[in-house]
This record gives sequence, structure tokens and C-alpha cells, in this order.
Amino acid sequence: MKKILVIEDESVLRMNLAKTLRLEKFAPLTAANGREGIALARRELPDLILCDILMPEVNGWRVLEEIRADPNTARIPFIFLTAKGELPDLRAGMNLGADDYLVKPVHLDDLLAAIEARLERVQQFAAATDIDFSSAKPLEALGLSAREGEILLLLTRGKTNKEIANDLSISAGTVRKHVENIYRKMSVTTRNAAALRAVETLARRSL
Repeated sequence: MKKILVIEDESVLRMNLAKTLRLEKFAPLTAANGREGIALARRELPDLILCDILMPEVNGWRVLEEIRADPNTARIPFIFLTAKGELPDLRAGMNLGADDYLVKPVHLDDLLAAIEARLERVQQFAAATDIDFSSAKPLEALGLSAREGEILLLLTRGKTNKEIANDLSISAGTVRKHVENIYRKMSVTTRNAAALRAVETLARRSL
């Protein structure tokens, strides 16, 4: 049974999400704030995290930064829960490595589709362990520059923007700009979608 961590400070929504997930045969974990959610993620290592953005003390962006910075939790799929008014600021969170977002109130079909899509991609990545990640050259076939290919390769290996910046001796801001260009050229909106395309490309070259 897959464990889903719900980090949400609105108690009614948190309980409703947990109830829905339980009915759908998931094992829900709940946290009422970001600090509690980070600790629970590190302890339980859930299969996926649903996280509100605007919370007191520790907001969703900070939660995501902490999750991605910890090697034990860095690869956990992360979906933001956002109000419509927060959408213009959502790009900041996506640049930090969020996989998707859901607009509150969350429709059941949208919730399940997003969860199933992320969990399926985790399985696809796991099945791709025999792919050669030693060269970014094949990724240039996606219309990327050599530098963008290098960044996409590192992104696909689960590196955060900060880690990529350190590996390539460039600034995190430069990495962020390259990631935005990668999204635009590949017509994707999330790191997970970009990484999946990269895996598919590398898999074809490995055949």
C-alpha cells in the first residue's frame, strides 16, 4: 500500500484528503504544518507528498527545499496544493523541483490522476536503471544545447538546482534559467516530465 503524506494546515481539507486517500487504498500520513511534514517525510519516507503552499512558520516552498536537499527524500514525488490566487507565484516552486500542482478545492479525479501519474513515472525511472547516464550528448537530439543537455542529465539523476550549480561551477540562477529554457524547448512544465523525456531518449539510444 503506497504511503501518501498530506501537509496541510487547514484541518478540514487535511482530514478530507486523508479520508479520500484511504478509500482509494492508499495509506495516508498527515501533518498540520511544514515543520511537522518535513520530520514525517524523513521518518516515514512516503511514496508521494501533497503539500500546501501558504502555511505558517514553514511554507510549502521551504518544505520542498528541505525535501530535495535530503538525499533520502530527494526523489519523492512532490505535488503542491495551491489556491487559485497563488498560481502566479507557483513557478518559483516548480523551479525548486516540484512535480505538479493541484488547485484547491481538489477534484477527486484530478487528485487521483496526478497521484497515479507521478507514481507510474517513479516505476518507469526504476525500470531504467540499466540506461547509460554517462553522456549528455544524446539529449541534444531534443533540441537542447550542450550545456542544457548536461543540466537535463543531472536533473534526471535527481540533482537539485543547487547541486547542479555546484557540479558545473555555475550559479543557481544560471541553472534556473537553463531549466526554464529546457522546459520551453521540450514543451513540458515540470522536472518530472522533462526527466521522463530524457529517460525515454536515453533508453532509445541504449537499444
